[in-house]
Order: sequence, then structure tokens, then C-alpha cells
Amino acid sequence: MPRFEAFRALRYAPTIDLEDVVAPPYDVLSDTELDELAARDDHNIVRVDVPRESAGAGRYGAAAATMRSWVDDGALVLDPEPSLTLYRMSFTDEAGQARETVGVIGALEVVDTGSPEVLPHERTTPKASTDRLELTRATDANLSPVWGLSLTAGLSGLLDEPGDTLGSVEFEGVVHRVERVSDPDRVAAISSAVSANPVLIADGHHRYSIARTYRDEIRARVDGDAGGAELTMTYVGELVAEQLSVAAIHRLYHEVDPDALLAHLEQWFTLEPAGPVTPAFATETVIRAALCFVGGDGDGVWLMPRAAMFAGVRDLDGAKLEHALGDFAHEVSYQHGVEETVDAVSSGAADAAVLIRPVSVAEIRRTATEGLLMPPKSTFFTPKLRTGLVIRPL
Repeated sequence: MPRFEAFRALRYAPTIDLEDVVAPPYDVLSDTELDELAARDDHNIVRVDVPRESAGAGRYGAAAATMRSWVDDGALVLDPEPSLTLYRMSFTDEAGQARETVGVIGALEVVDTGSPEVLPHERTTPKASTDRLELTRATDANLSPVWGLSLTAGLSGLLDEPGDTLGSVEFEGVVHRVERVSDPDRVAAISSAVSANPVLIADGHHRYSIARTYRDEIRARVDGDAGGAELTMTYVGELVAEQLSVAAIHRLYHEVDPDALLAHLEQWFTLEPAGPVTPAFATETVIRAALCFVGGDGDGVWLMPRAAMFAGVRDLDGAKLEHALGDFAHEVSYQHGVEETVDAVSSGAADAAVLIRPVSVAEIRRTATEGLLMPPKSTFFTPKLRTGLVIRPL
């Protein structure tokens, strides 16, 4: 089973207001949002995590120099001893229910593709960009964690007791709190629990793949163990419903005639007018056990699967759409959020869209225990972790 270890974390100094320096994940930020975050404080993490000050490969060296300068001026401080970090989030979910989740940030072993210790949960789309690899090479650090799910029952209970409070931030109604655990006995108990069973990658497949590439580069360079690069920073939560908030990632279709697409789907689904599509459709799809086609006028059409047409197809909306559109020429991209999906179609950024339902926690667990893979972009785990609350030097 995978190693999961404490590490000496690099953190912002207590005198710095975390609200001014942490940020959402790099891959959900627009240029405008990056500008706004960078303007908040000269030490905002986006200045390192999404370097833009110089063009080309030189920007990664500039990012590394920036991070070193923050250490030199005391903005970033290295913990005196190895620790784990408890990460709590308090929020209201799409159904209006107050929620609190907890996971632990540590260093998870980087294993080879196909290893049973750390498992992917969905097929991934190719990423040609080497941005994260170049940034890791330059900074020699993990700037943001992979998100993992543990199959160890009772892990959440080991995380209930508070650690040493480090700070909290609030973004869009979500309170993020981090606490340090450095007591050797408690660190050992948590690490052993995570290491007792496989870890399923929930979010960050690309970052984990980059960690593997970087590990192999270091092994080749030193002709042996890669040291800190043998592990990568990972947030691990227990794979149970109360600890997960899973949203859908909807499908946007391009290079298609919307009417022809809907006519094709009618072979596979029973159609019913849905009227104007609103944010309430996020829960309405679940209630109706239906998907929803979205046209350019913002009106929807309910798609009720014809059971006989999907015999032998896994009971996942993404899998059903892949199956139904296997012989229909199209291009697909992905978008979370009902409003954002409707806007993409109404603006002409997509020709049509289909809203799908979130994947259940039971199906996620089945994926892990049976070694299955979901279609790409099947799950959107929320809320997203903030970058900058913990940095792991390698």
C-alpha cells in the first residue's frame, strides 16, 4: 500500500493575511482573475503558481526566483519539523444543506502506472502542456496538492480532533481552515490509516502524472532514489458520502447541427420539453433521473434513457452519451455549472450541450474496488482546495 508521510511544510508567515495571498487552483482562473489576485498582494501565490511576468521558458525561472525571495524576506517560513495538515471546509451544498468536510495533506508515494496502490478513477484527456512539469523543475516544490480518496474506513474520525490552528480564509461562501498535526503518535496513526488501503485519485490526475515524470528524471540524474520526489503532496479524504460533494461536469458539443444532434439522441432517449434551463436543473436532473439537452435559445429537452438501448453500458450519464454518440460526428468539451453551460451555448461558444447528473459516491467506490475507469471528466469535486495554504519543498 502507498506510503503517506509528514513533511516540513513551507507556509506563509503568521503576520501575512491569508485572504490576500492564497488562490483557487491554477486551472480554473481566467486572466482577469489572475490580474486581480496578483494585485492583492506582492506575495500572492499566483505570482509563483501561474508565472506571467516574462514570456517563454524564462517565466519558470522567474517564478522560482520569486519564491526564493519570499523565503529570504520571511514571507514564507519552513516548519521546524515534519507535520501533517488537516484541511477543513465549511459550506452549503447545491441542495442547501450545511456541510463540513475534513481531509489531511501529506506526502503520498508516487507509484508507476498500473500500480494497485494509487488508482485513477477516470480516463484522462491528453494534455500537451508541460507547464506543471516546467514549474516543478524550476521551483523544486509541490505548490498544490493532488486530491485523493482513501478506502480506509474511519479515517475521518482520526481527523476530527483539531490540530494547531494555522489560519482560515473564506471564498465564495466556503470557509477553508488549516491545522497542523506534529505529534509523532498522531502523525503515525493518520499515516498508517492512509497507507492501509489504496488511494483513488479524485482530482489532479495530470499533476500526479507530472510527479511521476519528475521522479523518474531525478532517479536518472542521481542513479538511485529520488528523495523527496518519490512522493507528492496530496490531500486525502475518506471515500464516504458525508465527506464528499460531487457535482457534474456537463458536455458541450461543437461542429454539430443542434437539430441533427437532438434527432440522433432520440434513438436512445425519450424526449420531453423542459422549458427554459435554470440553475435548479442541477437538482431537477437527479429528481427526474434524466439528462437535459440545451439548445441555443436556452430551452431544454429532457432526455430519459431507453433502458433497452443501454444494455451492458455502465449506468453513468457520461458513458451513455459516449455510447449513443459513438457513430455521430462531433467534438466535445466540458463545463461545470448549469449557468456556465447555458451561457456557452447561447454565446455560440458551443453548438449544443447536455446536462448530466453527478456520479454517486457508491459508483465512485465501485470504480475503486473493481478497478474500473469512468469516462473523462465524470466528476467535479467541490469545493476546490485553495493553493498557497501549504507548499511542499522537494
